[in-house]
Amino acid sequence: MEQTANVEQAGPIEVGVTAPLGVITLANARRRNPLSSETMRAITAALRGFADDTAVRVVIIRALGPAFSAGHDLGELVDRTLEDEQAVFDTCVEMMTAVHDLDKPVIAEVSGMAFAAGCQLVATCDLAVASSAATFSTPGVRIGLFCSTPMVAVTRAIGRKRAMKMLLTGDPIDAATAADWGLVNDVVDPDDLEGTVRDLALSIAGSSAATLAIGKRAFYRQIDETEPRAYQMMSETMATNAMTCDAQEGMSAFLAKRHPVWTDS
Repeated sequence: MEQTANVEQAGPIEVGVTAPLGVITLANARRRNPLSSETMRAITAALRGFADDTAVRVVIIRALGPAFSAGHDLGELVDRTLEDEQAVFDTCVEMMTAVHDLDKPVIAEVSGMAFAAGCQLVATCDLAVASSAATFSTPGVRIGLFCSTPMVAVTRAIGRKRAMKMLLTGDPIDAATAADWGLVNDVVDPDDLEGTVRDLALSIAGSSAATLAIGKRAFYRQIDETEPRAYQMMSETMATNAMTCDAQEGMSAFLAKRHPVWTDS
């Protein structure tokens, strides 16, 4: 049953829960939602907080204003020591890793530009839905700072040649191209974006939380393995999954032509 939204300001982001959904909103619209160290730490903390919140089954990352995120806060990267620079990118890696480590699906709701680390965040999320007005770019090459960390997630999402074109030119792609290339799942009219993402999240949230967690962990475990190794791992995973309470309930409900009652175990 849906609960009333509980929204808290956490520095440059807002964190809210309207069960069964957790929502992280980048809230520095005036500056196009830069991923400063403070912002990235706040997102990481919010994701980890949702891990322990049983009311949250799916997480949405969205943004206020015309931009999803313009990328890193360049002010943090000028006239700094090597240790300072490394700390920024380590914080970025920690945030991206937290998206995959969370045992709950994470959906990016992309209303506008997603550039550099913002594009990386979209590519890292489990699913992404974009407004038809959204654009995507890895433009670091144009300012002498190649988008090397965004390259990791973007290449895995869209493939080598397409990623290299984005990385070497810095040219943006539109939402339709992003969908065609596999960077986002769907593109919708701007007025329909929030509702579409919410409907998708609620549809996913209707499944067993335990099963979703097993599936997400398994997906990222097998994705870079050889096919024989992946099949071996996933055969073991499915056998273990089949023994869970919710799998037994789901299969029994299907055979009995009734709705399952999940215990999330």
